[in-house]
Amino acid sequence: MLGNTFGKAFRVTTSGEAFGPALLGIVEGVPAGISLTVADIQVDLDRRKPGQSEITTPRIESDQVRILSGLLDGVTTGAPIGMVIDNEWATPERIDAYREEMNVLKPGHASYTYFAKYGPRRDWVADGRANGRETAMRVAAGAIARKLLAEQGVEIVGFTRALAGLRTPDLPYAEIRAGAETPPVRCPHPETAKRMLDRVLEAKREGESVGGIVEVIAHNVPAGWGEPVFDKLDASLARALMSIGSVKGVELGAGFRAAEMTGSENNDVPYLDAGRVRFRTNHAGGILGGISTGEDIVLRMAVKPTPTIGIEQDTLDVGRMEATAFRCKTATDPTIVPRMIPIAEAMVALVLVDCAMLSNSQNHRKEG
Repeated sequence: MLGNTFGKAFRVTTSGEAFGPALLGIVEGVPAGISLTVADIQVDLDRRKPGQSEITTPRIESDQVRILSGLLDGVTTGAPIGMVIDNEWATPERIDAYREEMNVLKPGHASYTYFAKYGPRRDWVADGRANGRETAMRVAAGAIARKLLAEQGVEIVGFTRALAGLRTPDLPYAEIRAGAETPPVRCPHPETAKRMLDRVLEAKREGESVGGIVEVIAHNVPAGWGEPVFDKLDASLARALMSIGSVKGVELGAGFRAAEMTGSENNDVPYLDAGRVRFRTNHAGGILGGISTGEDIVLRMAVKPTPTIGIEQDTLDVGRMEATAFRCKTATDPTIVPRMIPIAEAMVALVLVDCAMLSNSQNHRKEG
């Protein structure tokens, strides 16, 4: 299986399945001399972990990370940082619960495509590596990236822009930042958050699930990050977010609304603010020509409804090659949108810290 490493100057490699013994991660490119503790990483893992509210799966995992290498006396050495997160839910009894449905194609899951690619020897327990459990290690690596970005004044804030057909109204950045973590739906607008929660709970009672939109804002990103042509910053961000399971679309700035605008409406007009180039609007979402403008980078990703639901559905058994029915018997989330936020933030952080390192390595080109 290829495709388990992400990044260039700041490289992350992960491994581990949903019901394997543990998730593993190696982070390369972290400079020496950076103060780093388990607590720095754990804070984001705690935001992602299941079992925190009535609208998340009751599955319990502490998601406690252990750092195995790359630190000496709480300071990075420049060597690769190795991490492990044990899978506490992976007991023999719970694995056996999946055995009788190992050949059943679960609608909306990757069970068929993994079968088509890897055959009957694939990991059929909760879809193995395709399970959202693997994202815990992305969040752990992203927490390290966020720490490095914070030293440059860059902060990343995600929130629930839409859920179950309801949309958060536009708010100032300061208000979003202050209310983005409000449980359980992580919507910074209290009235909308209450209506969202009611709809999710209604879906849960019906054995259904709902999707939504996560918005991520990268604040204080300097102008000049990113590479033109194939390695555009927006292309890298879109790839990063689309690599998260259940994400079905990504847009930047005005996004698909730009298709309905005129050029004069869509263009962001520049002006001088105390000698700094600023833009009166931000339809570009903070990126032009694949390079950051210095305005907030604003991304949104569409998250599909949780495919694991409590309603019986028609499907196929590829072991017998015959029609069958499937109803979920295991723990599930009526929505995964709020839990996707720290994952999305992590992937944005991984892209931005990579761009920062690459940009810093080329700063000499601007001299003279």
